[in-house]
Parts: sequence; structure tokens; C-alpha cells
Amino acid sequence: MPIEKRFDIPFIASLALREKQIQQNYRPIIAVHKWFARRPGTLFRGLILSEFSERPLREAFYSANDLKEVTIADPFMGGGTPLIEANRVGCDVVGYDINPMSHWIVSREIEHLNLDNYRKEAAIITQGLEGTIGSLYRTRCLECGAPDAHVKYFLWVKQRNCDHCGKTFDLFPGYLLAEDRRHPENILICPTCGDLNGIKDRKHPGSCRSCGVQLLVEGPARRNKCTCPHCRKVAPYPDPNDTPPRHRMFAIEYHCRSCKPNHQGRFFKKPDTADLATYSHAAHLLKVSGTNYVPDDEILPGDETGRLLRWGYRCYQEMFNKRQLLGLELSCRAIAAVKDERVRNALVTNLSDLLRYQNMLCRYDTMALKSLDIFSVHGFPVGLVQCESNLLGIANVSGTSVGSGGWNNIVEKYIKAKIYCDHPFETRHEGGKKIVVPIKGEWIGDQLNGKESARLRKVSLLCQSSTEADLPDGSLDAVFTDPPYFGNVQYAELMDFCYVWVKRLADVANPTFASHTTRNVDELTGNVTMERGFDHFTDGLSAAFCKMAKALKPGRPMAFTYHHNRIDAYYPVTVAILDAGLSCSAALPCPAEMGASIHISGTGSSIVDTVFVCRSTGVVSRRSLANTLEEFADLVTDDLDKLRLGGLKPTRGDVRCIIIGHLTRMSVWHLRSGWNKVLSTDEKLGIVAKHFASLPQPEEIEDVVSVADFPVTRFAVNEDAIPYDLGTEDVMF
Repeated sequence: MPIEKRFDIPFIASLALREKQIQQNYRPIIAVHKWFARRPGTLFRGLILSEFSERPLREAFYSANDLKEVTIADPFMGGGTPLIEANRVGCDVVGYDINPMSHWIVSREIEHLNLDNYRKEAAIITQGLEGTIGSLYRTRCLECGAPDAHVKYFLWVKQRNCDHCGKTFDLFPGYLLAEDRRHPENILICPTCGDLNGIKDRKHPGSCRSCGVQLLVEGPARRNKCTCPHCRKVAPYPDPNDTPPRHRMFAIEYHCRSCKPNHQGRFFKKPDTADLATYSHAAHLLKVSGTNYVPDDEILPGDETGRLLRWGYRCYQEMFNKRQLLGLELSCRAIAAVKDERVRNALVTNLSDLLRYQNMLCRYDTMALKSLDIFSVHGFPVGLVQCESNLLGIANVSGTSVGSGGWNNIVEKYIKAKIYCDHPFETRHEGGKKIVVPIKGEWIGDQLNGKESARLRKVSLLCQSSTEADLPDGSLDAVFTDPPYFGNVQYAELMDFCYVWVKRLADVANPTFASHTTRNVDELTGNVTMERGFDHFTDGLSAAFCKMAKALKPGRPMAFTYHHNRIDAYYPVTVAILDAGLSCSAALPCPAEMGASIHISGTGSSIVDTVFVCRSTGVVSRRSLANTLEEFADLVTDDLDKLRLGGLKPTRGDVRCIIIGHLTRMSVWHLRSGWNKVLSTDEKLGIVAKHFASLPQPEEIEDVVSVADFPVTRFAVNEDAIPYDLGTEDVMF
């Protein structure tokens, strides 16, 4: 049982922790396009090599591998991590996803791209945009008076009309524009005249330098209410019956190449008359040019989109201001004119990823002094202060990007991603040093460097539900996947934001874009709006697992990652494994999230996944078959020790997920012999729930593990690691 015996928990945990800190540095390919909750590529590389390489994992990991004649499938490909790692080591791959944006993104990740042609066309587009609308992203520098300083970010505040006096006022939640961490002083907005004031002490901000009014840190808008400054009446917000929110530009962060060498901190200014006139000119240009590619699609009701509707947004185009729409429209026209299909598709993907920063839901991070993209919290957060990024992007003297969210940034990341495909690498840490190790002989793509003479790899990506997969029996050597976690992220609702633009640029004959939305009734996420609950999730997961198990060669693995805060979210997983006729031979822990991620920071969520390794036949270590409270505690303690060797400092949430992983594995083991898959879903879930209740409970196991204090610092890595060994006494199944 290779994975069960060869997978090295401390080694992979150490790599996964580091990768999730700055994932783009370790796996540049993820920069092709945003996807949600990507698992570490190092984890799936470790799993694949543990199963198919005869060498010790620590040796195979930093060496070239060519696993030809091996076919690997992923029934929930999402952002494509398992397939990319499998393709890279020479496997033929088969991927399924019901979401057309997933299919599009993974196709762009894996297909070979002629980088010379791409660079040429990208340069034509960006230079053309610079000549046409570059002046819309310039401002006068307050230091030297230069009229052509580059704007990094335009900052806007939402406004409301008072129901009582009818006057317009700003919805400022606070007046702090920039903290003094990455800037020499705090920047406060005057609540009366709007001037920007640099202050040292936020507790005693003093008076505005321009109008003398007392400066404030806290703003009037909070908890969906704001006092009108004109009549002092309290006005609620938002009003779902209102039009989309109106905004006022109140500040600009810019970059002056002449002044920067002798300037400390950032450049901020209150917009002047010319800045406001520039925006009016952009609105005029949009009106004159018209819109051929700007989508007019309506926003459909949903668990996440409901927030947009409550703010009065009805169509996706209303989420952008006039300058953004102009730049995006002109970008689309230029992309549509590109003849090379692969290059054009790459540029369409660039535009789709650019949308994350080119909209009026982006927020400004007052500490990091940067734009937060629309998906930074895996939802549609509607803030009161919004950040408009420079569409073109800014390059400094060395050519690297200044700021974020522009064409320059997106193209730069895409080039790095595709270079990585032809020249992948791994990162080794030795004595505090980070060493990049080229893996010569491995590559990602359908053809090596696109050459006709090179050996082809089979890449079959299908935009359909894996519950409808039609694979020959015994055709798969392994299944590796990261399935949906019940109720976590509404992928389709979020991806519709990009999809409505991409489908206007994609080939009209492409059946992937036949639907007006990426939403599908068969999507495996809990969704109140679409009335999808546990039964739906269980049925879909079971059907997909059954299809994959039927296509697997006897004894070959189906390995998947999973974690959830709720124990009942593991019941569908248990049912699906049992319905597929598989046993769970291992439940391996591995870090898979970054604790500092905005969407989980401070929530008590685990960053540790359980990797469930399932087979139709094989052996398990007798020591791993826990029944008593003490036996479960021993297994969990052993896992925690290995994770600590890899540098993880477990939290209570991590420990709980490890415990539930082992409870799930043993529930499968106990229920497999008498399992009746023809029972109703409710009956099967009931049987599983009853069995979980008969086992030691997570709280009891946690008490025995006796981890009194879980440190909050998670990422200091210990280089000393030991091999993972399940023991020598095996039980056949």
C-alpha cells in the first residue's frame, strides 16, 4: 500500500505550510486565474509519487519523474491542482467539473502556449490602451507639480440621499485612509472639507490643517445606519428598492517616478478639479464609443448574490464605474481581434482575472495600502469605501509592477505561470536558506514546448458532472481530488461575475458557454436559495464516487482531501465511500489552508485537511484500527507529533478535524461489510449518524489527547523529520 506506507507527513506538512504562505511563489501556475480554496500542489505531488514512485518520497520529490502509462482522474477538478501535478509527472489525465469557468481555467493552465506570440499580442493591447486611455490614469504630483504622475488607486465613498431633508451625504465608516505601518504617518480625511491630513497620534488627531475642524477616526456610518450631517436624522442603508449605489471620489494614491527616489512612504492627494474632469471625460468616451462586449446579464438571486440585490444592483455592469467599463470594453475589442486561438484564449483569461480588481466592490486595505480584490473573502462584500485600480498597471524603473490589479500585473503573472509549465521547479529549505531546485525533465502541458515531434500526453477535460462520467471499467490507475466541502463556497454564484464577460469573447461554437449562467442544479454545495441540502450533497458525492470506483483498477487508490467544522458534514462522505464499495485505508493529515487568509482568520477554522485514501482491496495496519477512546487518542497524538515535526503548531480546530477524520475512517471500516446502498439517502445518513454516535466523541478524544495550550503561531518549521510508518502488522480487506 504505497501511499499508506510511503507518504511522509512531516516532510509534506513542512512544504505545504510554506507553499500556502505565498502559493504563487511555489506554484506560479495558479496565477493563470483565480479559483477558490486551492489545495497545495506539494500535497498532491507527494500523494502521486508516494503511490507510483519506487524511490523514497524525499528523493523522488526533487527529481524528475515520468509516469507514462498511468491515467489519473479528478471528478471535481475546480482549479485543477491534482490534474496539473499528475500531468507534470507524465500521467494522462481526465478531469470533470460542472462549472464552465473551471473547465476554461484548467484548459488554459494545461495547454501549451507560445510565449513569444503571447508577449507580442499582450504588448500590442497594453500599448494600444496606453495610447487611448492612458491619460485617464494620470494626476498632478503635489511634490514636483508633474502633470503625468501615475494613479495607483482612486478611492470612492458611497453616498445616500437623506429621506428627511433630501440632501446627499457620504457613508464613511471611518476617516482613516492609511495607517502608519507602511507610511510614515497616519492619513485622516477631514469630515468637513475632505482634505487629507498626516497625523502621528490617532488618539489625539488634532484639527484639519485646511479648515480647522476637529479630525475624527470613527465615521458616522455603522450597523446599516448613518446620521445625516445636514438635518441630524438617522437614515438606514442599504435600500433594496433603490438604484445601485452612487459614489464620490475622495482620495487618490499615486506614484511619481521623479519624486519616488527621494520620497518616504506613499503619495496621497485629495482629487482636484482636473481629476474630476478626467473621470467625466471617461464617462463621455464610454457614451460615444458604445458597448459591444459589456454584459447586460441580470444578477440572479442566490445565497451570495442576495447581498448585491439588497444594495440595489440588478445587472453585473452596474458593479463597475464608467472609467472601468470603458477600459474593459476597449480591452475586449482588442482581444477579439487576435487571430491565434490559444493566445486569444489566454488574453480572455487575463481579462477575466483582471475583473477581480476592476470593479466597484474592491476595498482598500488601510494597513497594507493596497486594493483587496472582490473575491478576497470568497463572497461579494459590499463595503462603503471602494478602490478603483489603474486598469493599465504601472511598471517601475526595473520593469516590475507597482500596485496591483492592472494589465501589467496580470500579464506579468501569466508569463511566469507559463514559464513554470515548461520549466517547473521545487523549493528546498536548508539552514534557513530557500533553494530553488529546477526539475529538468518534467513539464506541464499537452505537448512538450508545443513541438509536434514531442510525446503527446492525453488531456481530457469535460465540462459536465462526474456523476455522468462514462469511463471504461478498470481504466484508471488512481483518482485524486479535492471535492466540494458542503456549504463552503458558492463557486457558481461568484464565477458568474467573470463568466458573463468570458462567454461574450469565447468562441460562439463552444458548447461550454451555451448556458447564461455557471449555476447548475446539480452543483454539490449547500445552497438555501436553490434548496440544496445534505441529501443532495450526499447523492451527488455518492454518484461521483461510484463512477470513479467502477473505473478504477482493483486495489488502486481514490484519495481526496476534506475538512469541515461540523461532524455531520462527514456523514455524506462516509455514505459516498460505502456506496462506492471502497474501504478507507488511511486518514492522513496535511495543512491545506493559510491561517491568515481573510475568509478564515479568527474563525477558529482548521487549516488541516484529512486525506482519505480509499481502495476496493488492500491491507491496513492493525495499529490503525482504533476502537477505544485511548486508541483514537494515540492515533491523533501520533498525527499531531508528525505535523509538529513539519512545523505546524496545531489549534483546537486542527485537532478536531484530525479526530473526525479518524472517526470517519473507522465508521467506513465498521459499516462496509453489511452496507446496503439501495436504502434511501435519509436511511443511510441515519445509519452513519448512529454509528458515529456509538464511537468515542471528538470532545472526549480531545480531552485524552490533553493538548492544554494550542499556540497561535503556526509557521515556524522544524527541519528535523522522520519517515511515516504505519507499522508492520497488516490486516487484509
